[in-house]
Amino acid sequence: MDPVLRRSLRSLAAAGVRRLPRALFDVQAARDRAPAAARDRAPAGGAAAAASAAASGTPVERAPVVNAGNESSTSAGSAAHFATVLEPRALERPSDPVAELDAVAAEVSDCRACTLCEGRHHTVPGEGSPNARVMFIGEGPGADEDRTGRPFVGRAGKLLDDIITKGMRIAREDVFIANVVKCRPPNNRAPTADESAACRGYLQRQIAAVSPAVICTLGATATHLLLETDSPMSRLRGREHSWRGLPVIPTYHPAYLLRNEAAKRPTWEDIQRVMQRANNA
Repeated sequence: MDPVLRRSLRSLAAAGVRRLPRALFDVQAARDRAPAAARDRAPAGGAAAAASAAASGTPVERAPVVNAGNESSTSAGSAAHFATVLEPRALERPSDPVAELDAVAAEVSDCRACTLCEGRHHTVPGEGSPNARVMFIGEGPGADEDRTGRPFVGRAGKLLDDIITKGMRIAREDVFIANVVKCRPPNNRAPTADESAACRGYLQRQIAAVSPAVICTLGATATHLLLETDSPMSRLRGREHSWRGLPVIPTYHPAYLLRNEAAKRPTWEDIQRVMQRANNA
């Protein structure tokens, strides 16, 4: 099976899709039967791109059913049909968002789903307003966060505070701040795919509970997880994306800004886009 498609299927499972239709396997089988030249001419991403779009919540144009037994089923039409069959559940806000956020924090505190729990001092579930219009999602806790149990309190956190309070002119308490993983990775390394997957359900529940007007992903790890892509940040930032119907605006991580002064200006442009989306939603 195509490795990109395999990753997309894992993401769909994490998103709550439990029953996979026969059409999925027929599309893959048709691709496998196609001559190499035909596969090379197939649209980039093919069914895998469609599955990735479904997992991230990107709307996919509905297309007629295409005969999956035909070698031409690698066309864009069959990929679109494949994606609509696997369209994920709509985002539903719980009736009591505060209770849901508290429940997530309690579950995170006892979580042993990956090896990150072995070296943590405190879990860092996230914090902020359950009614926030803007939700920031970063990579994972650092040393200061592991020590305090709060997200973004080190040097990068102070810069994020300035972005929120001085740039956006709102209180930190009025946004919601979370991370992809809730425990500190050793030596502040990026979380592995398995570590991110272990925490993915917690993050999705937090997003559903807050139901923000816009999500701002900070850095490549959060952006890649939410948008299901490996594209570089330079190509992803500067425009709006979507996850389950919610606007997603990627920008650089504050820690990156501390090392790269030149990235501050495009980041500010992204933040202005976030503010505009939050005010107009």
